[in-house]
Amino acid sequence: MSFVRKFLDSDKSFPLLTGLAAGLYPMLFYYSNNFNLINSWGHFRYFMVMFLLLPTFGLFLIHKLTKGPKFDRYRKYLLPFLNLFVFLFLMKVCLYGGLQKKMILVIGVVSVAYAYFLYKHYKKAVVFQLLLALIGVYTFTNTMISQLNFSDEWKQPVDDIAGVKLSSKPNIYYIQPDGYVNFSELKKGYYQYKDSTFEYYLSENGFTNYADFLTNYASTLSSNSSAFMMKHHYYNNGLSFSEGIDARETIISDNTVLTILKNNGYKTHFISEAPYLMVNRPEMGYDYTNFSYDEISYLSTGFREKGDVVEDLSVTLLLDRDRPKFYFIEFFNPGHIVGSKEKSDGKEAQRKLWLESLERANDKLKLLISDILENDPDALILMMGDHGGFVGMDYTHQIYVKTQERDIVHSIFSSQLSIRWPEGLQPKENLGFRSSVNVFRILFAHLSGETKYLENLQPDESYVIINEGAPKGIYKYIDDAGNIVFEKH
Repeated sequence: MSFVRKFLDSDKSFPLLTGLAAGLYPMLFYYSNNFNLINSWGHFRYFMVMFLLLPTFGLFLIHKLTKGPKFDRYRKYLLPFLNLFVFLFLMKVCLYGGLQKKMILVIGVVSVAYAYFLYKHYKKAVVFQLLLALIGVYTFTNTMISQLNFSDEWKQPVDDIAGVKLSSKPNIYYIQPDGYVNFSELKKGYYQYKDSTFEYYLSENGFTNYADFLTNYASTLSSNSSAFMMKHHYYNNGLSFSEGIDARETIISDNTVLTILKNNGYKTHFISEAPYLMVNRPEMGYDYTNFSYDEISYLSTGFREKGDVVEDLSVTLLLDRDRPKFYFIEFFNPGHIVGSKEKSDGKEAQRKLWLESLERANDKLKLLISDILENDPDALILMMGDHGGFVGMDYTHQIYVKTQERDIVHSIFSSQLSIRWPEGLQPKENLGFRSSVNVFRILFAHLSGETKYLENLQPDESYVIINEGAPKGIYKYIDDAGNIVFEKH
């Protein structure tokens, strides 16, 4: 405390410490709350420069350059103004991103008023910011400990499927319309969508539509990481259903599906409407992607940058005809209802918006499918949603609240699976597609003719994270027989 007292009583200005204090807590705050979005060395360098070095040496330089008689009248206000402005501006960036002009103006006005009336006390604000940073260090340390204790043992295959040899190697197009609910569920429950036009379109184009299909997890990251590893991860035993540990690396960098495809000579493509799966700059495991890391902001959540999946697919369809190709095509319709209570205008209004987004998804799917079939008539096209649309809830985060209502549970986990089998590869019997965790295992067993890989199917169970209505934890909502249950994992 003697250091604090000396600092407060000193006549010196301490511009370096003042700048450091302004940026340190915002940086720690952002890292603690968004670690899975920014866990790359590139992000670390960016934050070190933008949140620490620039404020610290920027304030120091401005303080040095404003020495002299012509600045004497205003110099006492300068560091207080810059300290608060930088601190509030960086906190705004952490919370909202972008450049909200009105908010920046308010921050500027508040900082001017603070500097004018309370400039004598600005060192107390610096001390307060440093105390916040100490709290931030504690929170960030806990985040890092959870990351360091993370085990990737779940990623290990239960058999030798990674070395499977495919006797048939069609071009495979995995199209993922975010939040696309199964046709069987769309007709009932909270959806009550009776238009079967798109369902008939798929059937007329050779697709098999698999009724009552489910996803195993409630978010894009958790569902995809499980599907591509062909194993359950149980949310890594965490309490955030949207941000699984190491999920983007699992999906984009290295997984069992990519290993199998590469071992069998496939050229792999990732085409997305937005770089949501790339924001933390995981090592790229695909041969081709329609986004480069140079296009993605270091503070992006992955939806600011936009791509056109139809156009970007067309560019690559005629390339690499001498090799089998795999495409993972992702876009974000129909999606799910809004996330927070504040943004929701009620379940019926959210249902209407979701159904409008469903129509846009159908239009986009028709364009993608027609383009593929025109250029690649022997393609195997797999259309699979990643989770449900959550229609029937007022907002998405209600998923955290315990429910045993059948229609709500299926609104979370119902997912459409449709497969267009090439000539000669149509299954002679039902292959048993029931949930996303087993789709690729069943597919590779079929393409290899090796039925032994069906002996190690994962349970077709669905899991959710509960924060209200029961002790916090991971719960099984749907068991292997398709029953609604509530069992803590």
